[in-house]
Amino acid sequence: MNPSNESSAAELGRLAREIAARTAAAVGLAGIALIHLLDSISKFHETPYMGWMYVGLMISCLVVAATLLRANVREAWLAAIVLPASAIAGFTLTRTTGLPQAHGDVGNWSEPLGLAALFVEIAVIAVAGYALAALHPARMPAGRARLAHRAA
Repeated sequence: MNPSNESSAAELGRLAREIAARTAAAVGLAGIALIHLLDSISKFHETPYMGWMYVGLMISCLVVAATLLRANVREAWLAAIVLPASAIAGFTLTRTTGLPQAHGDVGNWSEPLGLAALFVEIAVIAVAGYALAALHPARMPAGRARLAHRAA
């Protein structure tokens, strides 16, 4: 295989991994939005402010998913970590200390929608972390890059 074909194959593999990661993250973000939509009706009746927090999360997840489907944007990947992490933090707070006017779920760690949300949120964080680490490698400072090149 000549060097040109090797670089083309490597680029094709990188592109395939990028597309797979972007698609998986977008589907996961849409899943987070769906799970919270299913739970939002009861939240609006119990604690309206949490219902509106759900709406904010759902819209944000869908916007980030659409962004990832259109382009490989670093800020979208960061949002794909922060949004699910904030939902996990909210879930944890409602199950431990409770939130204002929301103490009914304290200790309720086995709610099916909550467990489904945690699963999808952790998966999205993992994919986004992979994308940031593998698809956006850190750049070496120019001096270190020259040293690494000389050592090779």
